[in-house]
Amino acid sequence: MDIRPFIKQNRGSWKTLEQYITKLSKNKRHLSGNDIDQFNRLYQKATQHLSYSQTYFPNEDVTDYLNKLVAKAHNLLYKDQVSSFRQMCTFFGTTFIGLLLEQWKAVIVAMVLFAVGALAAFLSVLDDPLNLYSLLPEQVAQSVDPEQLNTNTGSMDASLMSASIMTNNIQVAFLAFAGGITFGILTVYIMVSNGIMVGALAGLYWHYGSSYEFWAYIVPHGVIELSAIFIAGGAGLLMGYKLFVPGAFSRGYQLKRQAKRSVQLLLGTIPLFIIAGIIEGFITPASLSPETKYAVAILTMAGLILYILSGKILLQKSDAKASLHS
Repeated sequence: MDIRPFIKQNRGSWKTLEQYITKLSKNKRHLSGNDIDQFNRLYQKATQHLSYSQTYFPNEDVTDYLNKLVAKAHNLLYKDQVSSFRQMCTFFGTTFIGLLLEQWKAVIVAMVLFAVGALAAFLSVLDDPLNLYSLLPEQVAQSVDPEQLNTNTGSMDASLMSASIMTNNIQVAFLAFAGGITFGILTVYIMVSNGIMVGALAGLYWHYGSSYEFWAYIVPHGVIELSAIFIAGGAGLLMGYKLFVPGAFSRGYQLKRQAKRSVQLLLGTIPLFIIAGIIEGFITPASLSPETKYAVAILTMAGLILYILSGKILLQKSDAKASLHS
């Protein structure tokens, strides 16, 4: 192909690619998903034209032009890849908090279900410690020795018991979320049963006068870990509710919409579980006084509240900024 027909035939796509580069450089949010796909298609096409031009017109200006055009598009794509860290910060800084604030009622319901199960199990075991064996899995129940609770060995048993239960909470969170697909029935069961497990042990330790030590092993990591479970449970409950009461939309549409939001809520709990795991690995088993561990629990609670409030403030600033530009 002669150079003039080559330029004439493809000039339009090159100019369009330039326009997309300009738009993306200024503000990529103004582009829709179709625009992004079109940009990528034009970029791939330009790379083919550059390869052709380098082969047949290596010394022509069009080759230099295409080389610069492809480089700009490539750098823009690379820049978007690098900005994924910023996107992650935006998600955990505002997006996750926004979803949490929108759906806080479902999180409260999940917490209430947990509390109901915990209170019922606590009162049952307090009335008769042998009820522990009918409320907890056999392996967990047999690992508790009531006669050793007031000894140093008993305290270590409490630590191991805390770790055994709380390390399962990540799995509980995922099951509580996934339970939304069963119209929330499985989520309700998981929240109540997990509350029963904690409440039964709390009742046993109360009965033998070791409640203070027991909670010292639970709360340092439990504050954040249980909060994450309540969030995941709330996500599952909300998805189940929207499936049960779809309103004007179909259940398929509600499932697709709420599943996306619930997954985002679940992903937002990952840092909470990581922090809880670090505390559980280094603070919970450490030979620290119960008072120190309670202080850690208070700090984690304050940090969680501060995180939510900071995200709320950032959201308000972002909304105010957006309203000014609109």
